[in-house]
Amino acid sequence: MPSATTTSGPPTSLARRRAAVAATFFAQGLLFISLTTHLPQVRERFGIGEAMLSLMTFVVVLLAGAGSVLAEQVAARRDSAAALRTGLTAVAIGLAAAGLAPSLVLLCVALAVYGLGLGMVDASGNMQAVTLEHAYGRPVLPSFHGAWTAGGIVATVVALALGHVALAAALVPVGIVPLACLILPLVRRDHGAAATATDLSGVPWRRIVMVGLALVLFYMVDTASQTWGPVFLRTAFDVALGNVAVATLPYLVATLVARLLGDRAVARFGPVPVLRVGGAVAALALAVVVFAPSAAVAVAGFSVLGLGVGVVAPLSFSAAASIAGDLSDSTAGGQDPAARRARVDAVVARFNQFNYVGALLGAVVTGLVGAGSLRVGFALPMVLVLGLLPLARAFAPVRPAPPAS
Repeated sequence: MPSATTTSGPPTSLARRRAAVAATFFAQGLLFISLTTHLPQVRERFGIGEAMLSLMTFVVVLLAGAGSVLAEQVAARRDSAAALRTGLTAVAIGLAAAGLAPSLVLLCVALAVYGLGLGMVDASGNMQAVTLEHAYGRPVLPSFHGAWTAGGIVATVVALALGHVALAAALVPVGIVPLACLILPLVRRDHGAAATATDLSGVPWRRIVMVGLALVLFYMVDTASQTWGPVFLRTAFDVALGNVAVATLPYLVATLVARLLGDRAVARFGPVPVLRVGGAVAALALAVVVFAPSAAVAVAGFSVLGLGVGVVAPLSFSAAASIAGDLSDSTAGGQDPAARRARVDAVVARFNQFNYVGALLGAVVTGLVGAGSLRVGFALPMVLVLGLLPLARAFAPVRPAPPAS
């Protein structure tokens, strides 16, 4: 008898699990944006410059990569639901501790815990999402990433409304949200030797790397905007500290719109043209930011940027999971669904590492290149995001081979 609930079952069961997983994406977005919108406050409270803040971000990203590896191990031994719950607990503790930290050293410790948990949530949350997408048999990942964006929008609105409260009052209460997600009915997997076998020797990594490079470009742009956008408004246009989150809000709203429309757009036009148009729009939007004469124009640029890149991440995870799933089906026809899912989980966890390469380029390199002027820092993603145009071909669906005569 199976020892855990799987994705099989009536539509109402799938709907409940879809809502539960979406709630974890919402919580993650809420926490992440709560932190990034308060980076200017952290910077001024502890007297941190752009270079030091970039170094701290670098360490957080490295630990997030380690958290992604840890999530793969937990998912193999138990399942992605257990990995997700562990990660949510860590990010809640880390964020609350960051708000309460009385010194720079303790702030770094808190951010280390947060980073490790962040990687676990990133990897295991997308494992859960691709499992549900396969169960539904149609694109649903953009809606999950849309829930992440909705959480970020709520965090930004709160930051704007309470921009002058103490750091602890702004961050500690947010930690309650992911803890509330621990009781939700996440997707679980049957256990056994077949369910935890993760031999990836036949995975077509070249194609996955091509898709992963697109994910790198997205997170480069996304992290640069969310991490340095508020700082850019503060340093370039002397926007009040309590209002710098306005750089993030329009970007997130535009990203949410793109993701809510993403399922239909991809179904109608296909992923390749959607990604190519998005890459061109993103480059133009970042040019507006780089050459913006005022804060209002810069905010407009961030808004258009969200429309351009909003669907890149969900389409990337969907494509990587589809490649892994197709491989399982073709090499082990009729393979047990639990074993297939274990293979996909392992691929998704490793694919998630591309996330942090992009985060390094966006948060760390943008800050270092832009140490003298963030206009120069944003010029880097402005050029590199054009790489989405040639990479889009890797997202073309694989046509099934014709039946043997």
